[in-house]
Amino acid sequence: MAAYCAGGKRSETYSAQSDWTPRFNCSVVIKSEALYCMSFDEMNHEGKVREAYTTVADWLAQTDIETLRERQVEAEAIFRRVGITFAVYGEGGDPERLIPFDLIPRVFSAAEWQIVDSGVKQRARALNLFIHDVYNDREIFKEGIVPTSIITGNDAYLECMEGFSPPLNVYTHIVGIDIVRTGPDEFFVLEDNARTPSGVSYVLENRSTMTRLFPDLFSSGQVRPVDGYPDQLRNTLRECAPPACKGTPTIVVMTPGHFNSAYYEHSFIADEMGVNLVTGSDLFVEDGLVFMRTTTGPQRVDVIYRRIDDAFLDPKMFRPDSSLGVPGLMEAYLSGGVTLVNAPGTGVCDDKAIYCYLPEIIEFYLGEKPILPNVPTYRCSEPDSLAYALDHMEELVFKEVHGSGGYGMLIGPTATKAEIKSYAKRVKETPRAFIAQPTLALSTCPTLVENGIAPRHIDFRPFALVGKDVRLTPGGLTRVAMREGSLVVNSSQGGGVKDTWVLNT
Repeated sequence: MAAYCAGGKRSETYSAQSDWTPRFNCSVVIKSEALYCMSFDEMNHEGKVREAYTTVADWLAQTDIETLRERQVEAEAIFRRVGITFAVYGEGGDPERLIPFDLIPRVFSAAEWQIVDSGVKQRARALNLFIHDVYNDREIFKEGIVPTSIITGNDAYLECMEGFSPPLNVYTHIVGIDIVRTGPDEFFVLEDNARTPSGVSYVLENRSTMTRLFPDLFSSGQVRPVDGYPDQLRNTLRECAPPACKGTPTIVVMTPGHFNSAYYEHSFIADEMGVNLVTGSDLFVEDGLVFMRTTTGPQRVDVIYRRIDDAFLDPKMFRPDSSLGVPGLMEAYLSGGVTLVNAPGTGVCDDKAIYCYLPEIIEFYLGEKPILPNVPTYRCSEPDSLAYALDHMEELVFKEVHGSGGYGMLIGPTATKAEIKSYAKRVKETPRAFIAQPTLALSTCPTLVENGIAPRHIDFRPFALVGKDVRLTPGGLTRVAMREGSLVVNSSQGGGVKDTWVLNT
């Protein structure tokens, strides 16, 4: 079971004199009042360096802080040169900025990765079966396992998808599952991202930067590569070509444009797959098929990996004021003329109300127990859960059911009385819009910060690709809360990223 935050103080920065590792070469020691709640440290456990981190520990023992800082500056220069930015909204001035990149990797052993791999694949299969059921037979609702009101009251539900089955019955082809760790064998799913999960570009660029700066770390061949992801993605998209496609599918990545916060990722993915990056104005529909405008004339398009929200996809079907979409696109999709990835309407399983039922969903469709459990969750829509949550607000984390990016949260243990009172009013007004969860003691990983190397809380987002099979690249996006004591790792809230290693042993 998860270890929950119970308080306690610890020295913030690791040192050569600490029990963290006797070989570490950092002399900076900072006393801190930060509450890390005796979180599980991924590098050190019970006074010893964990076996998976041996290479990292040896490297840090042989590398002084000045060298690490020099390499950090080089990494930032690389990120700036290739344009790896992320918009942090709500900040003054230009919101485009470099996403913080930490040099010290997060490491999974082969055995640990097997748990993550099998659990994420199981979840991706169940999510797709659930979405198909939602828009077709609704067996899970007839059995009373999931209340119908969760769907009928969901803004992401699209009536136009009723009775429709996409190729291979795959709705969410790219799935990002957010996972937290609280102990050596304790992994929990924090959130499912089935609409348009972002962040895979950082997975690839983090590894590229690390191999450029520290090639010797990878010379043993023990770290599994991640550079096969673009080929796997392209193969997955080809497998889901529409019935109207008679040859090799033409694939495009559809972006809202360069003002979007994730535009870098859109262009990066298109480049890596060797396909065109398009906007809505580059496409048109004719006779139920989609075409791309090119200098040599119209070219048929079979698969669109779209990074545009449902509401803006087609002004004829959704928002008439959308200048980002393509008129008639949904008609072409529903008639089998093109495949949209991920499918419109996948947002029905992308909120935290459905998340609460994922263990039951997995058992219903797969006949299996969940490999990766949910974080214990209180559904504020239920009177008993609501009463408990409101009575224990200072202990819990509250989230909006439809929220994302770390916005709209209340972290009880760090909130003021005024903040708790204000948030309680919102919860009481619309209980169904909120869930509450215990404050997990997220694992920490050594991180290069201003005053040395210190523990920082992390989470993890692996990316599953769903086509004829479910594929998982051995790695993913490790996000790190750069601020001391913070549990909010989202890039949109100022969090950073780390390279993620999966070892062969």
